[in-house]
Amino acid sequence: MPSTAFSLLLCPLCGARFSAETEESSLSCGSGHRFDLAKQGYVNFLTGKGTAFAADSAVMAAARANFLEAGHYQELAQRIATKVPITVDHTPVVLDAGTGTGYYLHKVFQNHAATAVALDISKFALRRAARLNPQAANVVWDIWQPLPLEAASVDMVMVVFAPRNASEFARVLRTDGILVVVTPGPNHLREIAQAADLLGIEHDKLKRLDTTMNQAFSLQSREELCIPLELSPAQTVDLARMGPAGHHLDDSRAEELTRRLESSTTVHAEFVISTYLPLPDSEPASG
Repeated sequence: MPSTAFSLLLCPLCGARFSAETEESSLSCGSGHRFDLAKQGYVNFLTGKGTAFAADSAVMAAARANFLEAGHYQELAQRIATKVPITVDHTPVVLDAGTGTGYYLHKVFQNHAATAVALDISKFALRRAARLNPQAANVVWDIWQPLPLEAASVDMVMVVFAPRNASEFARVLRTDGILVVVTPGPNHLREIAQAADLLGIEHDKLKRLDTTMNQAFSLQSREELCIPLELSPAQTVDLARMGPAGHHLDDSRAEELTRRLESSTTVHAEFVISTYLPLPDSEPASG
């Protein structure tokens, strides 16, 4: 268990710190709440009914791992890694909110000495993330719930195609921290959107994003990235399955999509990388 990363976590049931004498196979707090470390290396904090949101399936997680590990979005991962703040008196702490299979956080680790907490609602994705980034605290959690972290404990929050809980991000960020949000551009994957039944991109997506973030953050910078891809039918199916459309793309529909595709399909992946700074008024109260 990576003690430095797990020491950042708070008990999701009572908010207490976990014991410094925590065993290698579990986390326990002073109130007696205990969470076992899965053999794959992650901790599941969702108890009881957990969450009403549909988590990525094992098939979707495998598709994402296949596609990302092939390097198609390597340039995006590199751009995100360059955003990690340089800290003087401590190792930068990164929260990967919606880590998926851990691909983008892995690039951060390749470029920086960082301490990281990685959250995702899918245990199937976390199994892969924990193998890829064993030095992180990989935790199954619903980002819409209060985050199991202390106020002002994080230097950078990264959110790549994942839910954005602005108030909680502001609470856990240091006053000089940053929030990096990656969203699809207006023409993201438009060449296969209809064939693969992908979700449409809202025309006012960035405006809605800023409206949500402006409650606690100010926009510092925004950059666009377009990556041209030449994909085989199998890679295109993985691309379709790794997103929300994957919930509906069963084997028979995947086979049908494969038959309809050319031997090579030209696709443009379009991203918008938005960097936000916490507003002074969003500074968490001490104590």
